[in-house]
Amino acid sequence: MSRRLPALLLAVPAAALVLSGCASGGAGASGGSSDGSGLTIVASTNVYGDIAQTIGGDAVSVTSIIDSAAKDPHSYEATAQDQLTISTADVVIENGGGYDPFVDTLVDAAGSDDLVVLNASELSGLIPGEEGTGHAEDEHSDGEHSEETHAEEDHAEGDHDHIEGFNEHVWYSVTAMDALAHELAHELGELDPDNASTFEDNYESFAADLGDLTSAADAIAADHAGEGVAITEPVPLYLLESAGLVNETPAAFSEAIEEGTDVSPAVLADTLALFDDGSVSLLAYNEQTAGSETERVREAAEAAGVPVVDFTETLPDGESYIEWMTANLTAISDALA
Repeated sequence: MSRRLPALLLAVPAAALVLSGCASGGAGASGGSSDGSGLTIVASTNVYGDIAQTIGGDAVSVTSIIDSAAKDPHSYEATAQDQLTISTADVVIENGGGYDPFVDTLVDAAGSDDLVVLNASELSGLIPGEEGTGHAEDEHSDGEHSEETHAEEDHAEGDHDHIEGFNEHVWYSVTAMDALAHELAHELGELDPDNASTFEDNYESFAADLGDLTSAADAIAADHAGEGVAITEPVPLYLLESAGLVNETPAAFSEAIEEGTDVSPAVLADTLALFDDGSVSLLAYNEQTAGSETERVREAAEAAGVPVVDFTETLPDGESYIEWMTANLTAISDALA
């Protein structure tokens, strides 16, 4: 969902921001950068930065705070430069769902009543018990910002923590990114009416590319629906499920890896057994959270001849979101073949 923030927010004390170095983030994803022209968009990660640049085109400047695999959104500590960047933004895009809580800290400290904040998790419709906002015209049919959408929501402390039972890695969901891109095009058009048609055209083009991703996933499902897979973390799970694949990994294993806690010997043994009994056709491996336990799982897969497909949480250098997801689907298809 998107929201506008009231001016009367308690600013976060300056001490809450870690003054680590001069600059964080860097220029926006896929060539976008803050150059002072057009609307300014700040994205929590380069995944959303790339999508923002795709929809906004030359009419926007984009900065991504997390712009490399070396930065972990789960534990990232915002800097004074990040705060300055947010304070000059027109639009902020966050993943939400407890994935990038540093964004909420920065937005609250900015205290701007004009800042548009798009939360990909809330827009996705994937949070248990909640529905996404859907396409922008459904919510703003009169062309005006609804009070419900932009009125201040009473976010109690902890509301942005991890949501139990929710896989917050929504950028691996094609439908979630369609919802985000559609809402972004609408919001940009409200802020810059002269370029509204361009934003809409860019969205339509992006949506067509997303449709190609869906077709690729459907093609995999046609041949492999119901086959089991193992994961080290739920990062690519939405994409795997869209291809008809079934996660057979013990939940306690992937949860422990994601939370950075120890995996019990019994759970590790159950996970390793997946590769000996033919339960899974591939292992989806998160390269950015590798450790001794995930390496043991990888070694077991390789020893059993089960293909390993590597995934990342951030956009690889030099690739667009569409190129990245296309490569992921191709890797899945090749592994299963």
